[in-house]
Amino acid sequence: MSQPPKKTYEELRSHRWYGVDTLRAFGHRSRTKQMGFSRKDFEGKPVIGILNTWSDMNSCHSHFPQRVEEVKRGIWQAGGFPVVLPAMSLGEPFVKPTTMLYRNFLAMEAEELLRSHPIDGVVLMGGCDKTTPGLLMGAISMNIPAIYFPAGPMLRGNWRGKVLGSGSDVWKHWAERRAGNLSDEAWGELEDGIARSAGTCMTMGTAATMMTLAESLGFVLPGGSSIPAPDANHSRLASDTGRRIVEMVWEDLKPSDILTLESFENAIVTTLALSGSTNAIVHLIAMARRAGIKLELEAFDRLSRKIPVLADIRPTGRFLMEDFYYAGGTRALLSRLSEHLHLGCPTVNGASLGENIAGAEVYLDDVIRTWDNPVGTSGGLAVLTGNLAPRGAVIKPGAAEPRLLKHRGPAVVFKNYNDMEARIDDPALNVTADSVLVLQDAGPIGAPGMPEWGQLPIPKKLLAQGVRDMVRISDARMSGTSYGACVLHICPESRVGGPLAFVQDQDIIELDVAQRRLELCVDAATLEARRAAWVPPKPHYGRGFGALHAQHVTQADEGCDFDFLETAHGAPVPEPEIH
Repeated sequence: MSQPPKKTYEELRSHRWYGVDTLRAFGHRSRTKQMGFSRKDFEGKPVIGILNTWSDMNSCHSHFPQRVEEVKRGIWQAGGFPVVLPAMSLGEPFVKPTTMLYRNFLAMEAEELLRSHPIDGVVLMGGCDKTTPGLLMGAISMNIPAIYFPAGPMLRGNWRGKVLGSGSDVWKHWAERRAGNLSDEAWGELEDGIARSAGTCMTMGTAATMMTLAESLGFVLPGGSSIPAPDANHSRLASDTGRRIVEMVWEDLKPSDILTLESFENAIVTTLALSGSTNAIVHLIAMARRAGIKLELEAFDRLSRKIPVLADIRPTGRFLMEDFYYAGGTRALLSRLSEHLHLGCPTVNGASLGENIAGAEVYLDDVIRTWDNPVGTSGGLAVLTGNLAPRGAVIKPGAAEPRLLKHRGPAVVFKNYNDMEARIDDPALNVTADSVLVLQDAGPIGAPGMPEWGQLPIPKKLLAQGVRDMVRISDARMSGTSYGACVLHICPESRVGGPLAFVQDQDIIELDVAQRRLELCVDAATLEARRAAWVPPKPHYGRGFGALHAQHVTQADEGCDFDFLETAHGAPVPEPEIH
């Protein structure tokens, strides 16, 4: 049973629009009636915004039109007034140059949609990679009652009797096609079978990682983050979410009441046990800074040393999100992690995290492993430092061939993505299996937007020799569905004069993941001479959002948010005056 309301109707934000006797309020009521609503539909009720990131260019969210109606059903039943507000839809496969360029755009839009409209509480509908952090960042900054409704993963892929995982199997079979081992007919069948339903990638990509983290942070109803998109339980979750947000408004349960350093540590522990996407590091830091919480890269590495990988999910493991759900899902995983979680952290249903996972069981130990039989003995992420990454870099050790986790080799340098694309398959390229592929100018400002270019392709002539993994380093990100010995997020990026900009062909690079070290074996005087001779590239944009992005985006270790949007930057934005 829900708690008695803490707020009265007169204290709601929407009362300023609807409940007063002014000319403007008359206009608000009459225009709402213009849309066919009776005064009984909205009078005395909290107005619940539904931020809907649906579009015809976002296949992950293709089921959202139906889910919106199901969310509305719950809101009406609980005595709220639902209103849908479309928000930018960042469909990962389609948006170029990268959705990461527009994550902060979505966060700004979410915050301003909520502030400028008579919204008392909000259901955030997302799932595709950047929609989860973007919506949550905006809601955290706005700080009204907010609950997250995850899109859910799609069903397993299928090809010639083999289970396919989105992203991971694309990279794998594309390498075989480039090596001449896959026919056009087989490639076409893969295209038909790898994405069979609505929903996000069903591997442990960024989408699945961030949806799970939204639950471990406390923003999703218990167990909701792992339900497959086509499952009827997903429809029921939608209505439950709609009912709960109305109660949250009366209880005045806001993001600031849920988020603490401890709740973010819960999310990190969950990421590590999932061997989740490296992108989670950037997004969690950005979200924490929106909440005024100092979250450092050090926390990820410190916790990684004691949290094993328990979720046997591709690309690190064998299974897919549908299997994870049948094994008990997020609640089951969290129950196995309970000794390393802050169980007293509050969540959106009014109960603590510990109360929400009490009694949860793992039904398939092959999918959610036990502590004495982990997929990997340490967490799925590692933070590296050294003269090549003074402010840090990250790697996903479980996704790499173990032999490459300690490696020394000569650099093969690509100045940017176009240079790499033009030369990677050149038979004359001076590269061997021991080389270290280096991609420059792929960071937050450089690319622009820090795209998922970090899984550099293996040169075709090495594929023909049977090589399937190499050490690859960049200031880019990589998809959570990707794999390989890829060092990512090198900070500061090359575009702003980070050491990565000064790497030259045949420089020796040393990687030692156990020691958390990434070193360019070039003496300091030589590096300084290269720095003095370096000429910064010209900006990509002279106007528009791209120019704003370049002027204000922070580096990867600070979350790649806009500096003026972080809580520490200034005072809270005031409520709008109504005149």
